[in-house]
Amino acid sequence: MRLIFAGSPAAAVPSLQALLAGPHEVVAVVTREDAPLGRKRVLTATPVADAAEAAGVPVIKANRLAAVQDELLALAADLGVVVAYGGLIREPILSAPRHGWINLHFSLLPRWRGAAPVQHALIAGDTETGAAVFRLVPELDAGPVFALERTPIGRVQTAGHLLEALSVSGARLLAGVVDDIAAGTAVASPQEGEVTLAPKLDLDDARLDWTEPAARIDARRRGVTPEPGATTTLDGERFKVLDATIAHGAPRLDPGVVMLRGRAVHVGTADDPIELITVQPAGKRAMPAADWWRGRAHDAPTVLR
Repeated sequence: MRLIFAGSPAAAVPSLQALLAGPHEVVAVVTREDAPLGRKRVLTATPVADAAEAAGVPVIKANRLAAVQDELLALAADLGVVVAYGGLIREPILSAPRHGWINLHFSLLPRWRGAAPVQHALIAGDTETGAAVFRLVPELDAGPVFALERTPIGRVQTAGHLLEALSVSGARLLAGVVDDIAAGTAVASPQEGEVTLAPKLDLDDARLDWTEPAARIDARRRGVTPEPGATTTLDGERFKVLDATIAHGAPRLDPGVVMLRGRAVHVGTADDPIELITVQPAGKRAMPAADWWRGRAHDAPTVLR
């Protein structure tokens, strides 16, 4: 079949590579436009754009597919494939390919429809997640499902770690569905179960609340790592918690109070303390929590808020 692939972040690259290695022809890759990244705000192509160009596949850069509608329709594709493109696909583009469009989504649909399913699964304390390949319909992530794969969520996995693993296993799932559609054997079933939503995270979602139990704080930290990154406040300035763990059974501290115990830096919560491992104070580089503590003035209590 002639395929259009639409995707942008690194999590979409394994799927593109799996399709390029298969029997079908990827006639074009659609990805978001170059964006300024880093402190110097250098215009940078998406990981999918880099992978497509390295493979010699034509790349179409657009933040809205409507802007390149005529170009897409002229491709006369048999199937459109989406993995985290970052924009909606509407008519007439939605119905243009002979077999429509399919989407690889990193959740157990209909749980966690939306832009950040892996992150919300972790924040909510889910014990499992997975990947689903479904047919695109006008309603957000609501189409019938061709294939679904479950995976347990590890107790120390961050969103970054989990998404990386799902991107690889999901690529295999997606490639299988594409082959089944080509063979005429693919069957899609309506989604069943409670619908939950997973909107894009913002800085408010990344803020840690030390009055909560340690398990909930740790779940949020893992869910927002690496992006947008877990934050709290120290002396009125943003303070990033890059890595941490629950200090099970350690003596309790008042919420937010920081104390050095042996070589471990603990923060109080509603129950067990959180042990800080790697932190980034405002305006400084990332560093081991013990190094940060040794550089602090200790003539007053240290409290994270």
